[in-house]
Amino acid sequence: MIPYGRQDISEEDIQAVVDVLRSDFLTQGPAVPKFEQAVCDYTGAKFGIAVNSATSALHIACESLGLKKGDWLWTTPITFVASANCGLYCGAQVDFVDIDPVTWNLSPQKLEEKLIVAKSNNKLPKVVVVVHLCGLPCDMKEIYQLSQEYGFHIIEDASHAIGGKYYDEPIGNCRYSDITVFSFHPVKTMTTGEGGMAVTNQKELAEKMQLLRSHGVTRDPQKMTHEPDGAWYYQQITLGYNYRMTDLQAALGLSQLQRLDEFVARRHQLADIYDNALSELPVNLPIRSEEKYSGLHLYVIRLQLEKIEKQHSDIFDFLRKENIGVNLHYIPVHTQPYYEKMGFQSGDFPQAETYYQEAISLPMFPTMTASQQEKVISILKEALA
Repeated sequence: MIPYGRQDISEEDIQAVVDVLRSDFLTQGPAVPKFEQAVCDYTGAKFGIAVNSATSALHIACESLGLKKGDWLWTTPITFVASANCGLYCGAQVDFVDIDPVTWNLSPQKLEEKLIVAKSNNKLPKVVVVVHLCGLPCDMKEIYQLSQEYGFHIIEDASHAIGGKYYDEPIGNCRYSDITVFSFHPVKTMTTGEGGMAVTNQKELAEKMQLLRSHGVTRDPQKMTHEPDGAWYYQQITLGYNYRMTDLQAALGLSQLQRLDEFVARRHQLADIYDNALSELPVNLPIRSEEKYSGLHLYVIRLQLEKIEKQHSDIFDFLRKENIGVNLHYIPVHTQPYYEKMGFQSGDFPQAETYYQEAISLPMFPTMTASQQEKVISILKEALA
């Protein structure tokens, strides 16, 4: 089976982890702050908070922004459930904004339309989570302008997008957002095994997230309610979580980060081959542009079903049967049973639902060989014939 994605682990990566195993620190040692600084150096953000997953990063990002019961979080329906669940963790209510039919990202036009209605109903969102689907940056300038007009915070869910650029600036510099979140899951562009990071330019938000990721405990005397009892002393000053990243993970991340540009460049080479080979087939290909340099975590095609005498599932099942490990990113969140119980239903976000009926993620990863990609292309052509 040719997987839709997989990690690329080098001998240098392995040695970096071995070095930590032979050191005095396996968990909270020097590798974590080094990794945080390295990601900040790469993205241009001022502060990095490494955690055990992007889901954890989304959660503490929402909490640091003060999201709470009675507030609203909006996001796109075409994302993994974590982009919405992070609002529920804080007791907030969640709603969605339909996607753009060309970029497949959250539509700024639909967002503006929804904001106008929400303002008249006094139900404006406190946080909007924008998702850079497949690594393609959202229209951040437009969304940022709306945030200034309507007063909401922006979290960039860049789980797919590290290594990408928006108008020649790195994704994660937080020019148009309060916080950006990355994922380092094994199928992502670079990995720490499991792990994530939130980056921000706001010191206050960084300090809140640092506190939240580690039980709400501080050893800083300036934040305590009284003088420390001794050198051993710490205080829990808020309710936090055990969301910390280990030194083992951070060491792997530091090593992987050295090859990040190489990983992304290779993904673009593979995408070029797909673009050329599939251009005459009855499929819509992912948009690519110089202004929005995608991290290309995924290569998604959309079937032109009106031109194919087969069902979406027929194509998907045929590819799987031929050992092509295609996947589907994503099932619209509002159609999940948990969200249907909140009142969402089919028909609420038609562009997202149409996307779901047509989308297939093709295999793409840095170590993909020419013969593997040729097989994917050949089998896809056969499936569509």
